[in-house]
Amino acid sequence: MSPAVIHLSDPLPAPSTDRPPPERAIGMPPLRTTWEAYAADSEGLSIGEWACEPGCWKIVFHAHRHEFFHVLEGSLRIVDDAGHAREFGAGEAGIIPAGFSGRFEVLEPVRKRYVMIDAP
Repeated sequence: MSPAVIHLSDPLPAPSTDRPPPERAIGMPPLRTTWEAYAADSEGLSIGEWACEPGCWKIVFHAHRHEFFHVLEGSLRIVDDAGHAREFGAGEAGIIPAGFSGRFEVLEPVRKRYVMIDAP
């Protein structure tokens, strides 16, 4: 039997929630909610939706992790260690490349779809 095709408008699975660790938070750590719609752990793949309340924290992607995202609502800013900032709002998409280091700022409550892959 082959795997079922996933339609992203289907009901999402139960969410998981977390907050950035205190050592990475800049200010009060915001609540983050993830609905992982598909995962292929052996291939380092995760696809789903993610939501977050306003807040800011430091991010460091490992050398093999890439993320594509598409903002559904709200807005966010990603700032690299050199201070270069990019903002994304509803309908916009971006890529966080492997090895990226900087900070992630949720400017207004945001919800996005994501595809994250850990390449070998």
